[in-house]
Amino acid sequence: MIIGSREFDFDNHFYIMGILNVTPDSFSDGGKYNNMDQALYQAEKMIKEGADILDVGGESTRPDHIQISSEEEMERVCPVICKIKERFDIPVSLDTYKSDVADAGIREGADLLNDIWGLKWDGTMAEVIAKAGIPCCLMHNRHDRKYTSFIEDVLDDLRESIRIALEAGISKDKIMLDPGIGFAKDLEDNLSMMKHLGRMKELGYPVLLGTSRKSMIGKTLDLPVTQREEGTLATSILGLMAGCSVFRVHDVKTNVRGLRMAEAIIRAQ
Repeated sequence: MIIGSREFDFDNHFYIMGILNVTPDSFSDGGKYNNMDQALYQAEKMIKEGADILDVGGESTRPDHIQISSEEEMERVCPVICKIKERFDIPVSLDTYKSDVADAGIREGADLLNDIWGLKWDGTMAEVIAKAGIPCCLMHNRHDRKYTSFIEDVLDDLRESIRIALEAGISKDKIMLDPGIGFAKDLEDNLSMMKHLGRMKELGYPVLLGTSRKSMIGKTLDLPVTQREEGTLATSILGLMAGCSVFRVHDVKTNVRGLRMAEAIIRAQ
């Protein structure tokens, strides 16, 4: 897959997506990087630590978050995307589910669209992505947790997102999938999804795993959000073993080192 000016070999390597939330209220790092100097400092730090992509988000999607207007979200993300593209040679992902924000961010230089609603929010996101010709990450999400057969339902929901993408003209080689840990899932669902991550490969697309500091780890280990680094790394390594290719994380250096070690063992004869 080509993202920005770089080619990603998802069949043979793992890649790190560094999280850059330019929000006042994200569950883990809200308020830390919501001015330009702080955002650029963190971007440079993550690049030095080994990030392959930076994922810029302007609206918190934590449980019970307050939805903001498209205009406010654009004001947060567009200048940051523009400055990162000016200053650094790294692909930039825009984390939004709103098609008008996506369109604005793409015009500022976003190379990848990361949609937590898998193209199902406003009905026009797929067309925006297709017109721009950029890749996308489609995450599993739904408005309720009424599952008949949990894993099968997740896969079917993602098949619907894939269908929307393909019918809109997004080419198959520009799609990756995200199982949506923490979204429309309780603790047992999240643990089950982690256990059965290998099933995601049945869909035939690269898989992005986003578990960083999430409540699944906090509830399992009874730890606050500031102490979930080791739990995150455990999920990343399990994800690599299950065939995931991209890891969306806050703690870049820790995950780069841990995943390199795991990858060396997996490749050993």
